[in-house]
Amino acid sequence: MASVKDMLKALKRAKTYVDNSMLKTGKEDENSFEDNIWHVAAELEYALFFASMLVQDETTKSEWTPDPELKKAGVESIVTVVRDLVAEAEKCTESSKLLEAYRHAYVARDCVLKIQKDLEKERRKALKKK
Repeated sequence: MASVKDMLKALKRAKTYVDNSMLKTGKEDENSFEDNIWHVAAELEYALFFASMLVQDETTKSEWTPDPELKKAGVESIVTVVRDLVAEAEKCTESSKLLEAYRHAYVARDCVLKIQKDLEKERRKALKKK
C-alpha cells in the first residue's frame, strides 16, 4: 500500500541527487552529472507513482507545465528550478498537501526530462563533429 512516508522518502532522495548534480554542473565529470540527473528522474517517477495512488482527485495534468521561459534556459538554471520544485513538493508532502506536492513533483520531472533531452542533443552534436 502506498504511503505518504514512501513518497516523502523518494522526494528526499531526489533532492539529494539534485544537490549532488549541482555540485557536478560545469565540471569535467559529465558522466557523474548525468548519473545524478538520471537518479533524480527515477526518484521523481517513484514519488509520482505514490502520489498517483494517494491522490484520487481527477486532475488535469496537462495544465501542469514548467514555465515556458525554461525552454530557453541553460542546464544550471533548470537544475536550480528542479531543486526548488522538489523542495516545495517535499514541504507540501510533509504538510499533507498531497495534490500540491504531486503538481510540484510532476513539473520537476518534466524539467528533468528536458535536461536529459538537452544532454542527449549535445552528445549527438559532439559525435557528429568527430
